[in-house]
Amino acid sequence: MVGAGAAGLMAAIQAARVGPARGGRTRIVVLDSARRVGAKILVAGGGRCNVTHHEVDERAFCGSTRPAIRRVLRRFPVSETIRFFADLGVALKREETGKLFPVSDSARTVLEALLRAAREAGVELRHPWKVEAIDRTDGGGFSLSSPQGRIVARRVILASGGKSLPKSGSDGHGYELARRLGHTTTARILPALVPLNLASGCFVRRLSGLATPVSVEVRSGTGRRLVAMAGPLLCTHFGLSGPVVLDISRYLLNARLEDPESHLVVTWIPEFDPPSERTLGAWLRSRLPARLAEALLEEAGVEPSARLDGLPRAGRRRLTEVLTAWRAPVTGDLGFERAEVTAGGVPLAEVVLQTLESRRAPGLHLCGEILDVDGRIGGFNFQWAWASGFVAGAAAGADDVAPERGLR
Repeated sequence: MVGAGAAGLMAAIQAARVGPARGGRTRIVVLDSARRVGAKILVAGGGRCNVTHHEVDERAFCGSTRPAIRRVLRRFPVSETIRFFADLGVALKREETGKLFPVSDSARTVLEALLRAAREAGVELRHPWKVEAIDRTDGGGFSLSSPQGRIVARRVILASGGKSLPKSGSDGHGYELARRLGHTTTARILPALVPLNLASGCFVRRLSGLATPVSVEVRSGTGRRLVAMAGPLLCTHFGLSGPVVLDISRYLLNARLEDPESHLVVTWIPEFDPPSERTLGAWLRSRLPARLAEALLEEAGVEPSARLDGLPRAGRRRLTEVLTAWRAPVTGDLGFERAEVTAGGVPLAEVVLQTLESRRAPGLHLCGEILDVDGRIGGFNFQWAWASGFVAGAAAGADDVAPERGLR
């Protein structure tokens, strides 16, 4: 097993539980390059770990085809995730957003439960143990090489993650391991669920900490709407964040690779309909946070004391544009260092969906973020980790040939 993140730990637990149940003698060894495993679990959800969402289906994901994603998700649905963690002593609570968090509000509760379950199942965890290469052996197994030594195994589960939060150990090296064994990766591997930078003089950067519900769209250079979403937006000292921005970021970055003029449009209010008897300042402050209302009026060049009937046609047009179709001056993103997940990876077409076993290298299974699947914010990516880890681990653990040769 390569990788001790969410998918890797789930896979290890399942493999260790399935093997003995079927009369096998399988030894499960998990290798991870990090000094402290589970870093991404610990930082998820602001340190609370958004374990899953109350309703998850393939429509919440991008990357590989939805039918393929659905087949994996259905093997381990949300109800099984809730039951799995309950059995580990981790009760989950549902919040208004549909997100499920541990009742403890602590991500450490989740990580410690997973590590405890792995130990109790007989899983051996070695770290820091960076796998530098995986090669096929003459006997049909695999040789995993590291500065710490070499391991020979009959089956390998690759759960090394993508490129997001590289300090946690998911630095993209897993893609090279997969390619060396005959796999391909998508032409584009991009940050997803990532905050966006705005031009230095943009008024939004002066509103750091302010949050408000909005609608956002990715439009092509010709103005064609490509993707639209709605949800909370957070203004920051560098630009834009918040759930709706994180969700749409992968679409903007992807669109800009094909059309550099693709852009993000923000709708602060759905329509421009101020009553003639009120000042525009008073009307807008009744619809939006005061600081934002004032900044938008300033951006449009309109005095807060102005009324609709006294506004020139050009001023009305400019204010309408700023309020209902503001083009955000996005200059870039915060990169993989701040991205919550990776868009792209090994296509699901290269694995057998029932087992997530490689079609290119039999005996190799892949799960988690290394595959070309990325979901919305809100626990969806964790659910993919639990489901894909379950499928890969259960299938690998069913192999009753002990991979103990060469362990040292």
